Amino acid sequence: MIDQRAGIAALAAEMAAHGTERDAPVRAVMGLLGDRWTTLILLVLGTGEWRHADLKRVLAQLSAEQAISQRVLTLKLRTLERDGMVLRTVTGDVPPRVSYRLTGLGAGLLGEAQRLIGWIQDHSGAIHAARTNFDQRA
Repeated sequence: MIDQRAGIAALAAEMAAHGTERDAPVRAVMGLLGDRWTTLILLVLGTGEWRHADLKRVLAQLSAEQAISQRVLTLKLRTLERDGMVLRTVTGDVPPRVSYRLTGLGAGLLGEAQRLIGWIQDHSGAIHAARTNFDQRA
């Protein structure tokens, strides 16, 4: 029990140092990576700069989900832009052309997300086995 208490105290100190508020970057970015669309948006933007309509179309083609709504895509892109992950560019054309690309910070996050995806792929057999075992016991 002493080791657990020390571990929890260390965890609490680590969390306090990096923010426990809902809007703290550690919580917000982890939440983004766990939602339905953000990781896929990062993966697509990792291939280059995309206009809004083209990004929406390609997300629908790649996703097992339904097509992303205009509102949800706009909200996700604004959040990524606010956090410094995505750069939004608007041209002076009539009508204006809006495009999005990853920033250096966004490319770094994408690299970490790809590492996590790789870990999941490497362990998918064990995850499936654990699910089967759990479901058979339930």
